[in-house]
Amino acid sequence: MSTVVYSPSLAGIPTSQLPFFPPKPVKSNSCRLISWDFSSRVTMCSSNPSSIPSAGNRQPKVLWIWTESKQVMTAAVERGWNTFIFPPDRGELANEWSLVCLFPDYSIHEVSDSDVFFENQTAIALIHPLFIEEKKLFDSEGRRVATFYEVSSPQQLQLLQPVDKQPDNVIINLLDWQVIPAENIVAVFQSSQITVFAISKTPSEAQVFLEALEQGLGGIVLKVEDSTAVVELKDYFDRRNEDNNILSLTKATITQVHISGMGDRVCVDLCSLMRPGEGLLVGSFARGLFLVHSECLESNYIASRPFRVNANDNSIEPFLKVLSHLSHLNKGPVHAYVAIPGGKTCYLSELNTGKEVIVVDQNGKQQTAIVGCVKIETRPLILVEAKEAENGTLYSALIQNAETVALICPSQGSGFPKRAIPVTSLKVGDEILLIIQGGARHTGIEIQEFIVEK
Repeated sequence: MSTVVYSPSLAGIPTSQLPFFPPKPVKSNSCRLISWDFSSRVTMCSSNPSSIPSAGNRQPKVLWIWTESKQVMTAAVERGWNTFIFPPDRGELANEWSLVCLFPDYSIHEVSDSDVFFENQTAIALIHPLFIEEKKLFDSEGRRVATFYEVSSPQQLQLLQPVDKQPDNVIINLLDWQVIPAENIVAVFQSSQITVFAISKTPSEAQVFLEALEQGLGGIVLKVEDSTAVVELKDYFDRRNEDNNILSLTKATITQVHISGMGDRVCVDLCSLMRPGEGLLVGSFARGLFLVHSECLESNYIASRPFRVNANDNSIEPFLKVLSHLSHLNKGPVHAYVAIPGGKTCYLSELNTGKEVIVVDQNGKQQTAIVGCVKIETRPLILVEAKEAENGTLYSALIQNAETVALICPSQGSGFPKRAIPVTSLKVGDEILLIIQGGARHTGIEIQEFIVEK
């Protein structure tokens, strides 16, 4: 595995050691990899796809940038992406960008025929250029690292098959359909060591390719001239990477349960199935959000709806039945906060079809889910207050008063643990789970300011 050298001062380097890339195809045995098994780690590794590390059941994702825009290059390097594709006649651009990356504020003074002196040296990165020649891609040492294929018909797609001992990667340009061809390619290449890239002209296209058949293609060639696309794609990776983060949930003890009267409550149906012990984070104040259980357990009065946040049973036996339903959640009134990706919150009343929320389980493991439907209806509400043991702070939430609405309990070990307590059965002294965070918010983003919530 190669490494990137970040040098604070390169004064006195011989000219022969400076990066220079001639206009013809030149190559490097290194490429920048996004280690994405839904993780934000960035790894430098060999361009040989067999050396790409994997984690869990997802392969890391590779990102290469194809652009002639300095703004795009700068945005990419600042976000840890430094492999760039150049046409065969743009070697001087690769040379220029290498100097810009190494010395963003450079001025060069020749000391002798063999040495140069740089002022204001600020080494921030090294770029790794790849050059196109006759539908193939070469690194800076002249080795072929990928071959381009255009796909505009089913016949062309069928010809795209993994070949034993194929020496390089595959870059596809889907000129017609995208989703189905990408899924077919994922299926065909799933057992191959070859990394298949797709040329994407927008972050939305990249998302389609990265999520095909859940596993996605192995890499993206982002061909853009607008730096906004780089920013948006990085934001997409950051959101997906949150699924690997474990939230720190806190035990809190119920101090009061009070029937409050009628109010407009929000019912959220998700596009994902939830299991026992999973739900959404909801609360009257952003500083403390309660983990509200989904309606994924059976009862004698209502069918299981694991796509909806609502719970009405504390046993584990009905678990095998949940996969025959969707996902439903009765949560709280319109003013309540709910956790969404990026460490943000929004009001329940702001949720709508297509918006993302985070689903959390008893152990703090989170995943992103898409809202399928939101219903606001007038229902009886119940006020729940709980105290966190360490600092004695009180937290509260107004929730629909119904047997199908429950709060998730701390994990109690193996066997048949209690996962949730219906709000209709809550009593003083019961333990539930919540997340503690900063209370001051601006458009859902946590900020540092004085605030009193009561």
